Amino acid sequence: MTSHPTKGAAQEVRIIGGLYKRSKLPVLDRPGLRPTPNRVRETLFNWLASVSGGDLTGWHCVDAFAGTGALGFEAASRGAASVLMVESDAALVAQLHATKTRLQAHGVAVQRGDGASALRGLRADSVGLVFIDPPFEAKLFEAALQAAVRAVVPGGWVYLEAPQAWAEAELTALGLSAHRYVKAGAVHAHLLQRLPHTTP
Repeated sequence: MTSHPTKGAAQEVRIIGGLYKRSKLPVLDRPGLRPTPNRVRETLFNWLASVSGGDLTGWHCVDAFAGTGALGFEAASRGAASVLMVESDAALVAQLHATKTRLQAHGVAVQRGDGASALRGLRADSVGLVFIDPPFEAKLFEAALQAAVRAVVPGGWVYLEAPQAWAEAELTALGLSAHRYVKAGAVHAHLLQRLPHTTP
C-alpha cells in the first residue's frame, strides 16, 4: 500500500487479470499511499499461479494494509473464495467499500483497523495467503509478519513488500522461508511460505 505519493503519480491503477480485468481502482491523494506497481503485481500473481496450479480459486486471503485494494481485488478477481481487506484510513475504507459495490465483489469484506491487530484476531491456521504492504516508514513489518504466521495455514503464503530485502535468517526466525524475490525500484517484493512445522 504505502509511502508518500510522488508528484505526478498515477491517479488510478487497473486490475491485471481475472474476472475484474482492466477495472480501474482510484488512487486517492492520501499520506503514505503507494499502490503496488503493476509490474510487481503481475510478477506476484504469476508466482502465485505457479504454486496454486492456476488461479486462486477457493483461497482465503487477507490484504492487511489494503490502501487502494489493488492486491486484494486482484486476488478476488482471480477466484479467491474470500478476501478480508483491512485499512486504517477512513477515506480509503470508504473508497474500498465503493469499489467492492461497483465490482459486485461479494467475497470481499472491508474492515477499518490496524492490519497486524486484525491478523491477530483471526483464528489460527485459517487463511492461505496474507498480503503485507504497510507504510514503509511505519515500522510495522515484524509485528505484521508474526501475526501473519499465526493466521496462515502451515505451508501457506505471505507476500511482503518492503523497502529492503529480508535475510533468510530473519525470516526463518519468524517461521517463514523465502520462495521468490524481486526488486523493482525502491520496492523489494518477497513471496514467503510458512514453514510446515512452525508453532507461532
